[in-house]
Amino acid sequence: QVQLVESGGGLVQPGGSLRLSCAASGHTSSIYTMAWFRQPPGKDREFVAAITRSGETTMYGNSMKGRFSFSIDNAKNTQYLQMHSLKPEDTAIYYCAATGNGFTNLLVSVKHYDYWGQGTQVTVSS
Repeated sequence: QVQLVESGGGLVQPGGSLRLSCAASGHTSSIYTMAWFRQPPGKDREFVAAITRSGETTMYGNSMKGRFSFSIDNAKNTQYLQMHSLKPEDTAIYYCAATGNGFTNLLVSVKHYDYWGQGTQVTVSS
């Protein structure tokens, strides 16, 4: 099995930056695709970004393009989501996810992923 633990969430002012981390442990060699999802209060979980284990292929949700950057450090089994120009609507619980599946049309769906972290709260407020 794979365990994922998010960290780095907190309170940030609009326009600020924050970097989230997700450390993976267990059978990490089985992971091909890593992803971030977020769940605003009272709303469904939505796709944020996905990346292949090589880090060469990435995909972002439309509202995240140009503001969020997804990277992975395989040596540390850790993925990072660097967020800039944060907006109040970015407030959500952010979850990291992983799967052995590659990039398909299902990668934006929560059902595509086998492993999930517990989530870390990001609050954007002035």
